[in-house]
Amino acid sequence: MASIKHPVFGAHILEGLCRTIGDTADGLTGTEIGQILLNSNIPDIDPQNTKWRRLYSAFAEWQNQHQCSNHILRFVQDTLQPVRYIGKEEIFHNRRLEVNKRLSFIGTELTEEGKFRLVAKATTIADAEQRASRLKHKLENRNVHTAVFEYCKAELLFENYFHSVFEATKSVADRLRKLTGLYADGNALVETAFSTTNPLIKINNLLTDTDRSEHIGLCNLIKGVFGLIRNPTAHQPKIKFEITEEEALDILNTISYIHKRLDKAL
Repeated sequence: MASIKHPVFGAHILEGLCRTIGDTADGLTGTEIGQILLNSNIPDIDPQNTKWRRLYSAFAEWQNQHQCSNHILRFVQDTLQPVRYIGKEEIFHNRRLEVNKRLSFIGTELTEEGKFRLVAKATTIADAEQRASRLKHKLENRNVHTAVFEYCKAELLFENYFHSVFEATKSVADRLRKLTGLYADGNALVETAFSTTNPLIKINNLLTDTDRSEHIGLCNLIKGVFGLIRNPTAHQPKIKFEITEEEALDILNTISYIHKRLDKAL
C-alpha cells in the first residue's frame, strides 16, 4: 500500500482518529506519541498540548502540506502493531476497531495482523459502525452461527445487548417453524416439534435412553431460552431488563449452539 497515495481525512474523521489514539485513559502516552511521530516522519509541532490535540495538529499540518494521509497511516500502523499489546489484547481490539471506523471512510482497514488492506468506502456512520462492532467481533471469534447475525444485525451494529438477545431468540422459533411447517409459538411450538411420540425434529435416531435424553435435553434448553429471554424481554421495558455484554455473549453463544444442533437434525 506504500505506492498508493491515500486520500486525506476530513477534519471530523481526523479528530475522531486522534481522540481514539490519544484517549486519556487507554490511549498512547505522551512519550509514545512523540516517538511514533518521529518514526513516521511527521513533525511534532504542538508537543505541549493535550495528547489528542497534539496529534491533530501534527496530522493536520502534515496532511495539508502533502495532500494525502500516507504518513498518518504509517503512524496508525506503528501504533497498532500487535507486538505492542502482548498481555493487553482487549485494549488492542477495542482501539483497532475504533480506529477502523474512521479508516473505513477512506476505504482502508487495519487487520488483526497489523497490516492495511483496501475495503469498500463507508458512506454512512451506520456502515462504519457495522464493520467495526466490538460485539460482532467477539461473536465472530466464538464462531457463532450465522443465524445469530442474520436476525440481530441492526442491534449488534449499535451494541444493543437487550435487543440483540431478543432478536436472536426469535431466530430459534422461526427456525423451528421452517423445519416443521408449524404455526405455533413458544413452548407449544417446541413441545410439538420435539414430541417423543411423533417428533417433527430429531437430532438422533431416538433408539436408546441416551438418544431420548439428548432429544429431550435440547427441547428443554430451547424452552429455557424462551423463558429466560423471550418472555421477560417481550413484557418488560428495557430499563428494567438489563443485559451486560458478557451476559449477551453467553446467551448468544447458547442460541448459536441450538442452531448448530438443528443443522444436524434428521
